[in-house]
Amino acid sequence: MALDTARKRLDEMLADLERSITAVQEEHPEAEHHTADAGASLSDTDRVDAALAALRRQRAEVLAALARAHEGTYGKCVDCGLQIPEVRLEARPEAARCVACQGKHDRLHR
Repeated sequence: MALDTARKRLDEMLADLERSITAVQEEHPEAEHHTADAGASLSDTDRVDAALAALRRQRAEVLAALARAHEGTYGKCVDCGLQIPEVRLEARPEAARCVACQGKHDRLHR
């Protein structure tokens, strides 16, 4: 994937993630404050908190990918240094690792 194309896709992803985070926070102002007073509300709050955490993790991955693009290391695996396959970057422009290294990383962080 061309670097300009990757940057554009990452910028679009970042904007979408920012909008999603803002929307969830506006729709659920009680999230992250844990003001729930009943078990059902607590589980709703927990779900919202988990969704926000996932969105923020993905935002961090996109920001890291943009930083790699700026540094000139975008598309290279952060672990082994080999080129990340084009098809992987097309599917996951924020990918920091090749498939083999991502698998190792996932197994270590379970």
